Amino acid sequence: MRLASYRLNGVTSYGAVVGGRDLDDLENARIVDIPRNVPGAPSTITDFLAARSESGLSMPDGPIVSFGEVELLPVIPEPRNIICIGVNYVDHASETGASVPEYPVIFSKFTSSISAHGAPIVIPEDSTQPDFEAELGLVIGAPASRVPVGEALKAVAGYFTFNDVSARDYQNRTGQWTQGKGFPTFAPTGPYLVTSDEFGDPAGRRIRLTLGDRVMQEATTSDMIFTVPQIVSYVSSVCDLRPGDIIATGTPSGIGAAHIPPRFLRPGDRPTVTIDGLPTLWNPVVAHG
Repeated sequence: MRLASYRLNGVTSYGAVVGGRDLDDLENARIVDIPRNVPGAPSTITDFLAARSESGLSMPDGPIVSFGEVELLPVIPEPRNIICIGVNYVDHASETGASVPEYPVIFSKFTSSISAHGAPIVIPEDSTQPDFEAELGLVIGAPASRVPVGEALKAVAGYFTFNDVSARDYQNRTGQWTQGKGFPTFAPTGPYLVTSDEFGDPAGRRIRLTLGDRVMQEATTSDMIFTVPQIVSYVSSVCDLRPGDIIATGTPSGIGAAHIPPRFLRPGDRPTVTIDGLPTLWNPVVAHG
């Protein structure tokens, strides 16, 4: 199942994405509003994903709206937590001068940084080093505490495309990265998520970020130091995961700061993230104010 969060006539809702020639054909795709068409369906996408993991709620059938009629929202409009994994590709560790970690490197983004497909990435007023990071994102659908690696994927409700936008000048002020990661609009997601049963194995997925016709980042998720099951298992050992928690699984090499000369985001850019099996995420970059 493919699920989008949106606002229509001032009302926030979510629905199943149907139609379209391919994952990126939003022009011809439609959204079946789930709260209106599934008796007893939860009012939020997070609660729906949790209920679906327990009871197997299936594809609704009813009135549809087009993507052109709605305002797309972040795939999880109100995430419980945004948990990120740093230095999770060997080449990325090399380009940043970091050693390959023995354990997953965990940091967080503020929930106020969450943003939608197509929404502007706003450069902070006094940052000169806004950067991009293409990542595979996932959302937790079932509670998980100290879950074994072999059971970890059962807690994942779905996957989506994620851009971990980062102000490097702020990030590098101290040894803690959060201040450079948590600005408003710095966590674009979408345009919609694909549930785990449809997406399948997260390993071996090609991930790419482009600026215009220039490929900046390219790898596969098989290049991760820590796999998705390992990440979910480890994170669940240090905090109780609950439905609505987002995990971003790390970025490959090619970040703007590592290019010679560095290539940071600037107004007029449109970083575009593609991941096999997921719809393409793009966002225009604009100056503050």
